[in-house]
Amino acid sequence: MSGTLVLAGTPIGDPEDAPPRLSAELVAADVIAAEDTRRLRRLTAALGVTPAGRVVSYFEGNESARTPELVEALAGGSRVLLVTDAGMPSVSDPGYRLVAAAVEHDIRVTAVPGPSAVLTALALSGLPVDRFCFEGFLPRKTGERLTRLREVADERRTLVYFEAPHRLDDTLTAMAEVFGADRRAAVCRELTKTYEEVKRGPLKDLAAWAAEGVRGEITVVVEGAPAVPPQALEPAELARRVAVRESAGEARKAAIAAVAAEAGVPKRQVFDAVVAAKTAR
Repeated sequence: MSGTLVLAGTPIGDPEDAPPRLSAELVAADVIAAEDTRRLRRLTAALGVTPAGRVVSYFEGNESARTPELVEALAGGSRVLLVTDAGMPSVSDPGYRLVAAAVEHDIRVTAVPGPSAVLTALALSGLPVDRFCFEGFLPRKTGERLTRLREVADERRTLVYFEAPHRLDDTLTAMAEVFGADRRAAVCRELTKTYEEVKRGPLKDLAAWAAEGVRGEITVVVEGAPAVPPQALEPAELARRVAVRESAGEARKAAIAAVAAEAGVPKRQVFDAVVAAKTAR
């Protein structure tokens, strides 16, 4: 009978935020796969527990190679506990490959819910929380970063990012360029730790603040794009959107209906725009 893979959330700062079940799982696990075994030792010391199982490292550099070993242990009936440095495994941390492999082998996967920098920052940001999307870390190279930001420039949902402190200045500057200098955002630093700080304001102001240097773990929350009034879309733009959908293989009738729905205008208005654009050629 196969074992169980347990994904356990760990504190993002304050050890007292650890859920009680985490301590129980640390003691019960046959194998503990940790992103950083030194941090695991500090955590277990803070919690006052002594793991009985085997501890192995499981980080970005050995994730692919170690996954088959852990799946073999799971297939043999072991209870494998996966923990990362902070927060939930798989969320911009190791874990996805092991979960996918366990699911493929019909091995039970469960979780010990715990702290999340994404949800904590979102809740503290003061920005809309009814709909949001997590974008993880942006690319390090300037061109690739700008390309990624342009892909979500029209995203209506609140955006959440992780960022390294030494790149925060460049990232906020790029966001101000792509999203607009006045788009609201919040920079959440050192969440749940001694020097926790949440800086809120327009992207241009946050970029100026970050230029002076920022330290610690960073989560950035950015307001979604404002709704575009239907009347702001000119006939040429309606026709262009239909053409883009058609070039992707969508039937014209379906493309017109889709564009009308997203623009909030009658289908006849979109049809007339398409005819006008075709006549003008």
